[in-house]
Amino acid sequence: MIKNCRNVKIIGTGSYIPKKVLTNDDLEKIVDTSNEWIIARTGISERHLAEDNETTSDLSSKAALKALKDANIEPKEIDLIIVATNSPDMVFPATACLVQEKIKAVNAATFDLQAGCTGFVYALIVAWQFISAGFYNNALIIGAETLSKFVDWTDRNTCVLFGDGAGAVILKAKEEKGILSGYLGGDGSKADMIMLPAGLSKNPASHETIEKRMHYVKMKGNEVFKNAVKSMKRSTIKALEKCNLSVKDVDCFIPHQANIRIILVVLKVLGIKKDKVFINLDKYGNTSAASVAIALDEAVKEGKIKNNNIVVLTSFGAGLTYGSIVFRWNK
Repeated sequence: MIKNCRNVKIIGTGSYIPKKVLTNDDLEKIVDTSNEWIIARTGISERHLAEDNETTSDLSSKAALKALKDANIEPKEIDLIIVATNSPDMVFPATACLVQEKIKAVNAATFDLQAGCTGFVYALIVAWQFISAGFYNNALIIGAETLSKFVDWTDRNTCVLFGDGAGAVILKAKEEKGILSGYLGGDGSKADMIMLPAGLSKNPASHETIEKRMHYVKMKGNEVFKNAVKSMKRSTIKALEKCNLSVKDVDCFIPHQANIRIILVVLKVLGIKKDKVFINLDKYGNTSAASVAIALDEAVKEGKIKNNNIVVLTSFGAGLTYGSIVFRWNK
């Protein structure tokens, strides 16, 4: 039965970063690039990579257990798990099902959500609606990637960008307001900007797809830059307007950690001061759907987000997808 709308809060956060580090100096030995070029173009100094036997569900489960501990609730209390990812363990079953088994969240419904790098923001808003409507009470939302397994290590334009990791939050119905608003958008006419062309129904795996290196991430960098700025600006303003706030009210702004140049232009067009922005791009690179989830956990743990702060998460990704969520932090 659908109940009256309930308030929903984030009551716990967690993240997990693989131990293996790949620095820019390491990349100089793999492709024709340099530390100076990578930092100037992207702002990235290093990224972490999953081990060969380490899967997205492994990273997800470790981040999830940290979030559960932070929220002080047991896995059996979770009744919904959503994993936002573009690099699932398998096409099916869903990675969320594998996470459920690994953390023993035996009472949870489970599914994956794919919305490019915007996946975590999409998943947060989906779970918010479920809890607000009274359908579920406690949700575990995870953004996780092992995209390094889908990166072409001969393509210097993409291999320098991506890293692996996972971030998680626990959402719960509460009396006081936490999540205030959100905005999601998409533009399928720009689907060819970021894609992994082969391996499924359009281009099943074959000798030809392998020879043409179609099983790796492909990206049109200049178009991504332009549309990233435009879409993150739009979704941030729209989300703030929906809860009668403005950019001036934002205490902590966490954008998708894709490229430092994109972030700086977004700050300029929105009029947000750099001291209100959390950036960890230099340490992890672009962790796709895990990006803002990891950054949120680190911002909280480092004291960058304080009680009663207004926080905005914003992202863009393949699809083209984009979205923002606004919440008041009060843990």
